[in-house]
Amino acid sequence: MKFRILTLALIFTLPLVGCNNSSDDGTTVELITVEEMDSLLKLGEVKLIDVRTPQEFAQGHIESAINIDFRNENFEELIAKVDKTKPVAVYCGKGGRSGKCSSFMKKAGFTKIYDLDGGITEWKFNGKKVVK
Repeated sequence: MKFRILTLALIFTLPLVGCNNSSDDGTTVELITVEEMDSLLKLGEVKLIDVRTPQEFAQGHIESAINIDFRNENFEELIAKVDKTKPVAVYCGKGGRSGKCSSFMKKAGFTKIYDLDGGITEWKFNGKKVVK
């Protein structure tokens, strides 16, 4: 019961914390912590995208992530296949590529974007599980 209350409290406060970069059209990009990402994933309401290379992805990724390589020449075409009306969460190794990806997705019309602060490096540092 306590976990559920804490999770709900976290979800309702996410828009109030972190780096909330919103635009006039209502699109927001939020830089979120490992704990916030973990809570979002447990609720199952975000599409998780790993923007690292396929080789990095194969070495270990967050469960349920799909791999769309930010450096792939077809990146724009691949990311366009993701539903822009639903929340997405992105991550990379440390945060550089996911930050660039978030900016691109914002311009492309995605409505809600979460960016994992510190990437998978921070995820693993906090003892969170990765799968291969």
